[in-house]
Amino acid sequence: MKLYEYASKEIFSKYNIPIPASTLVSDADGAKEAARKMGDVVIKAQVLTGGRGKAGGIARASSPQKANIQAKRILGISIKEYPVKKVLIEEYREPIKEMYLGITIDRKRKCPVIMASSQGGIDIEEIAKSSPERITMMHIHPLTGIHEYQARMLANSLDRNKSPELINIIKKLYRVFIDKDCQLVEINPLAETQDGVIALDAKMVIDDNALFRQDFTEEETGSLEEMARKNGMSYVGLDGEIGCVVNGAGLAMATLDMIKQHGGEPANFMDVRAGANARQVKMALEIVSSNKNVKAIIINIFGGLTKCDEVAKGIIEIFPKIKIPLVVRLSGTNELEGRAMLGKYGIHMASSTEEAAKGVVELGHSN
Repeated sequence: MKLYEYASKEIFSKYNIPIPASTLVSDADGAKEAARKMGDVVIKAQVLTGGRGKAGGIARASSPQKANIQAKRILGISIKEYPVKKVLIEEYREPIKEMYLGITIDRKRKCPVIMASSQGGIDIEEIAKSSPERITMMHIHPLTGIHEYQARMLANSLDRNKSPELINIIKKLYRVFIDKDCQLVEINPLAETQDGVIALDAKMVIDDNALFRQDFTEEETGSLEEMARKNGMSYVGLDGEIGCVVNGAGLAMATLDMIKQHGGEPANFMDVRAGANARQVKMALEIVSSNKNVKAIIINIFGGLTKCDEVAKGIIEIFPKIKIPLVVRLSGTNELEGRAMLGKYGIHMASSTEEAAKGVVELGHSN
């Protein structure tokens, strides 16, 4: 589960990692008022994707009026299909030097790894590909945690002259990573300014399997995964054009494979799990269809605890609103009742997973 930048920075602040002063707003007047208090500011789109700067989602404003104009512009755009609903108004800090600091899990070594580069900024991915020697990597034993010498070596690789400040930030960032059950925590750029080293950006991805130990709000995440989880379902976003609603992880994998076999690309899948009711099915379709790339949706239900007529009720409630072709395969408990209910609405029905997958791919390609 991803967190918005502003939510990540709120966590950084609680751990005393230096960040610029900022205010989250949802309208241009709020941006103008915030800029009046802060002076020179940066307006930053709050979306759960990268590439904001290149997409025009980040702008500098030297006056309240300019902040108003830029905020109005940014709040009217979408970045990689994500509409910008909120912007972070942040005091501008002139970077003297931009660095990179990130922590993730090395699954082969089964331990956290800290990555540091003295060259940060928007092209860090290119640096990783073209000049991996510029990135210092340090594996951390999960039982002993980060040692002083490890933090010092990482800090020296970033900037020996700023070593004390950087050691402090590295240790605190590792504490955030552990306490919040992160899969990834990243500062890019970690900037040297006249006032010291500061996190100008923040990214956090939380391990979904540990969410029961955390207490993030939907407001902080804004994610479809979190919305699904709170309603007893599991959602995974992908990159294709076919939306998938299924019950059971095994059936989900089989459905995705079948879609690929017939030349389609899954855009996502929603596991409504066993015993799903009409309300959950309706919400599942709302979430899956909210992806603008989705051209057609497959609903593949094997009714055991799940009743097919209950699934049909949920589909009927939302079908007229989503305006995306559906292919439905129902099998099992109350199958005949469910099929009869859907038959009145002209929804495409299939008798097997393969037939449904083939049909939804054809509809997706023609839609």
